[in-house]
Amino acid sequence: MNKILKYLKMTLGHGLIFKKSWVGELTERKPTNGYCSFVWGNLVTWRSKKQLMVSRNSAEAKSRALAHGSCKVDVLTKALPSRVSNRDLDRVFGHFEFTVIVAVTGAIASYAEANTYNGSQGHIAHADATASDGGHALSEVVPKKRKRVTCGKVEARSIAEPIRNIIIKPFKGGEENAVDYDYLIIAVGAQVNTFNTPGVMENCHFLKEIEDAQKIRKNVIESFEKASLPSLSEKERKKILHFVIVGGGPTGVEFAAELHDFVNEDVVKLYPKVKDLVKITLLEATDHILNMFDKRITNFAENKFGRDGIDVKLGSMVTGINENEISTKARGNGKTTSTPYGMVLWSTGIGPRPLIKEFMKQIGQGNRRALATDEWLRVEGFDNIYALEANGDAAKESMELNIEEFKAALSEVDSQMKNLPATAQVANQQGAYLAKCFNRMEECEKNPEGPPRFRGTGFHRFHPFRYRHLGQFAPLGGEQTGAQLPGDWVSIGHSSQWLWYSVYASKQVSWRPRALVVSDWLRRFIFGRDTSGI
Repeated sequence: MNKILKYLKMTLGHGLIFKKSWVGELTERKPTNGYCSFVWGNLVTWRSKKQLMVSRNSAEAKSRALAHGSCKVDVLTKALPSRVSNRDLDRVFGHFEFTVIVAVTGAIASYAEANTYNGSQGHIAHADATASDGGHALSEVVPKKRKRVTCGKVEARSIAEPIRNIIIKPFKGGEENAVDYDYLIIAVGAQVNTFNTPGVMENCHFLKEIEDAQKIRKNVIESFEKASLPSLSEKERKKILHFVIVGGGPTGVEFAAELHDFVNEDVVKLYPKVKDLVKITLLEATDHILNMFDKRITNFAENKFGRDGIDVKLGSMVTGINENEISTKARGNGKTTSTPYGMVLWSTGIGPRPLIKEFMKQIGQGNRRALATDEWLRVEGFDNIYALEANGDAAKESMELNIEEFKAALSEVDSQMKNLPATAQVANQQGAYLAKCFNRMEECEKNPEGPPRFRGTGFHRFHPFRYRHLGQFAPLGGEQTGAQLPGDWVSIGHSSQWLWYSVYASKQVSWRPRALVVSDWLRRFIFGRDTSGI
């Protein structure tokens, strides 16, 4: 039996969640809307809403399916190994329930779900909606920690986990696939939000994909190579070595700190003649950087950047970018300034991908900034479509109120409404929550554990999703980090850096990248950062 289950995970397991709940021997009970859905050589699977039947004889299975409803046969090339006996088939394939789950994924949220889902119950079909330049589906799960790749502190391969280690047979990129599903999980992540600023897409670097980090690293090294040419004037060298970061959030601040350390600790040893011409500018439209952190961390970061020579310009809104200059507008007096630059990193926020935008238009949410979900992460209006990192209404909570409490709550709705942050921490918890729900689907159908239904009778199957904030870190360079943990616990300095190292390593998706990341750190401490452009 184990041999068959292992084989099925490699072949017809793709898209089927097998549950070990045998309810009888193989019979020809007549279901509704039955059809023959897959044919693997001489192995045929015939399924209905609650049944899956298997036969070695294609003609027999086809006629059986035709006798019980509509029939559709897809002939594939896989064949059942001859060593599997008919007796084993009967033992494995009596009647048992199954669910088709399609996860439109590719991000860390999908890993959390696939990794937590009970493997003994089957597989989650995986369809990656993000394609690279070659049109091939991306096949790695990458934690949202790409800043170190840009400056040689860790290697790209050290933080990327092949999706095939989690899901055996993902769909191939460049092909169109139609998959029936009972539940759809949307976790495609987000893309950079340019706020329709002219020239951003054409002239800026981003930090959303692993390829982005590799391009930035190559561009930084090439900038120093160009600036070292003897034919250039000092003005041209200053322009080439002017690195501008737009956005004073965690990504922009962390990249500015890493770039400063990379340049001053490693690159200047190779290019000593141009070390005094390097300039790093951080542009932030609000009054402070890291405005989602405690003020103690914000003030420390601004003071440290001032000591390090990083030019922090607060209240500067970018109005346009061309090939040579970036234009900014001061928020107070409206003064417009154009500054030459060598490289610009854009890290001002995120927005939905084109796939999600099109889906939102189809379901009547085209005027929203993000996909709206309920407390159970279901897309509003659908019972079988779930969305992770939707930034919709997933922060709502269910509670019992009397009429007076309900009136008081309504009066504060506008001021208290908040969305969950679009971070890896949220996505990871959402993925684990959905996996737990699907693992216990059958049990909770019989014994619901959720709150009473507001509309209708009975109870919800599951408890609503509850986000638990575990804290946040802001690496500030120089082996110093700002840490803000639950309970208003704030720590800044070298001790927090070692705490951050441990959290960073533990949050890698498997032991392989954890070992690689730690080895990269050891290599950096001994030999310095890698300054190659690959």
